[in-house]
Amino acid sequence: MDKFKAIYKILRELERNMGNEDFDLYLISAERLKLPYVQWEQLMILLADSGYITGIIASKSLHDKFRHILEPIQPSITMRGLEYLENNSFMAKAKDALKMVGELI
Repeated sequence: MDKFKAIYKILRELERNMGNEDFDLYLISAERLKLPYVQWEQLMILLADSGYITGIIASKSLHDKFRHILEPIQPSITMRGLEYLENNSFMAKAKDALKMVGELI
C-alpha cells in the first residue's frame, strides 16, 4: 500500500474516533492496512514525531537500528493532524484515489 494512503487512513480513522474510549486499534493496525509491521511501526513513529498524532512512545536500545513503539499505545489525532488531513494535497489525492477504488474506510 502506498505510504500516503496508509497515513490518510490512519489519520482519518483517528479523526472519526476522537473521544471514543472504545476505539479498536485494529482499525489502524498493520494487518488492517496490509503493511508489514515494521513499516507500519515506522509510519506511526513518523506521525508522532511530526506532531500529527499523540499517544505513541518510541524507544531505541543499543541493539536496535531504529526506534520501536512501546506498548500499549493510545493514539489520537492532534490539531496538526486534523489540519494535515484537511489541507494536504497528497491527502486529497489519496482520498480521491481511495474513493475511486472503493477502499475508503
